[in-house]
Amino acid sequence: MVGQAEVSLHPVGVAAHITPWNANIVYFCNKAAAALAAGCTVVTKPSEMSALQTQILMECVDAAGLPAGVINVVNGRGDVVGVELTINPDVAKISFTGSTAVGKSIAARSADTLKRVTLELGGKSAHIVLEDADLNKALPFILQSGFLNSGQACIAGTRILVPESRYDEITTALKQAVGQLKVGLPQDSDTVIGPMVSRTQYQRVQEYIKTGIEEGGEILTGGPGNPEGLEDGNFVKPTVFINVTNNMTIAREEIFGPVLCVISYKNEQEAIDIANDSSYGLAGYVSGEDLANARKVAEQIQAGTVSVNAFAYTSFAPFGGMKQSGIGRENGAYGIQSYLEYKTIA
Repeated sequence: MVGQAEVSLHPVGVAAHITPWNANIVYFCNKAAAALAAGCTVVTKPSEMSALQTQILMECVDAAGLPAGVINVVNGRGDVVGVELTINPDVAKISFTGSTAVGKSIAARSADTLKRVTLELGGKSAHIVLEDADLNKALPFILQSGFLNSGQACIAGTRILVPESRYDEITTALKQAVGQLKVGLPQDSDTVIGPMVSRTQYQRVQEYIKTGIEEGGEILTGGPGNPEGLEDGNFVKPTVFINVTNNMTIAREEIFGPVLCVISYKNEQEAIDIANDSSYGLAGYVSGEDLANARKVAEQIQAGTVSVNAFAYTSFAPFGGMKQSGIGRENGAYGIQSYLEYKTIA
């Protein structure tokens, strides 16, 4: 009750989910869980590049004994099946995870039927290494957040912001650490960087490396071409650019591969300004020994999720982006709310 009014919650209706290839299992599950908890049925259009993940999940759905029609899968290309879901009047809600460009087109098409829309889009996340950071802790954190899923992750921390006073120290250590990472087959237990998902993605990453060089970035380690011994696959050398400014293409656009750029800053406020000078706002990272100060810096980063000193993902905490990294939040009660309509009876 709100005053003399009774407020009730109702499922929004049929929910369409468009999930990405890089983490189809995760997004299939968290979107479906929220929709079912709210009382909605689901139609999922998974990426055509993640068929095995989808197959395993649907076998689990069948084994769990869910009634037929509660969770449905329609395979196909985004420009065919995805478009139909966004314009179909029987679909009440769209939840999409993928690129910002596709997200914008989904929002535009959904406007005709005023679908409820949740978008979790791209990122160009900054990792601020503070003056007091312990490199023994910060370096593993930089590598984990930057090269997550071989760099094919929307939350990857690909802009490494370091203080001018420690620039040489940090870049020297970073070169040594990245040089020790194994690039290889995913089935090898010691592989850290695997192949790109497709030849198209491999070529896209190569073009960004070429652009970084042309715009004046200096390669600290890595570079164009395949690693030695892996010439036949879609393998990219883990690459770190130095002498990067925040207006360069490699510092502004999402590469979606194992490519990091190091940007120097004079003081903490400049680091925060550089971190926020982006059209994206999905994730952020802070490394520093003074936890109170690191938290203060984290609070000023314009991003939906900021991790301090360790990669953190809490499945019940809201996840999503600011600015052009998305609309709405997923996970936990926050995600369920987006599948509900409020009704007031007074």
